[in-house]
Amino acid sequence: MNDKQDPSGRQVFRSPGAIVAWWVWLLFAVANLIDLAVQGHDHVSLVAAFILLFVTGIVYVTARRPRIVADADGLTIANPVRDHRVDWAAVAGADPTDLLRVRCEWPGEDGTRRRVIYSWAVHSSRRRQIAAEMRALRQAQRGGRGGFGGAGGFGGVFGMGGSLGSSAHPAPEDDPLRLNVGRIIATITERAEQARLDAPEERAPTPVSTWDWRAVAAIVVPGLALLVVALV
Repeated sequence: MNDKQDPSGRQVFRSPGAIVAWWVWLLFAVANLIDLAVQGHDHVSLVAAFILLFVTGIVYVTARRPRIVADADGLTIANPVRDHRVDWAAVAGADPTDLLRVRCEWPGEDGTRRRVIYSWAVHSSRRRQIAAEMRALRQAQRGGRGGFGGAGGFGGVFGMGGSLGSSAHPAPEDDPLRLNVGRIIATITERAEQARLDAPEERAPTPVSTWDWRAVAAIVVPGLALLVVALV
């Protein structure tokens, strides 16, 4: 995840785990395509090659492509085959559902209009959230039984002798292959609020969604080729 602002104020959020999965698959696919080109000269090998290309297209659009780009003007949410552009004035908030949910609001002829856009780049496992909350609760309970003087006791729970959130097991936000969902939400919220403070009279434009035809082609072209080869 490249969450540092460049000189123009641009930040990019993408899943490190998804990028690792993409490169692992790409190396696997390239190695197998080379092997098929060298040793395979029959119809089965040709079908296998197009299967590899088809799966590579799927992995590309689901792992390599999804990202959130925050710049001076707003958010670009790149999902597998579609891009969504939201001006900061139209960003009403963000929520950590299974996929990050960006809530949009803008004025329309019949009143305020609303839309929800989900980002494939940011996953927030409910099970991991519950596990982290349970670990914190168990720590608090153990600290309460430890008395007032120890680091895990009364002082530990309230930050005077320890930290409620500290644990031998890292929280989901500490996983290097996962995005820090809380930090992303905080960043989006702060930048949207700051943009509204800088231009309080700005009218929020309608979010714009477009197809990424290169991503569509990355799946459709090898898929059609595979179908033709398989039927020949």
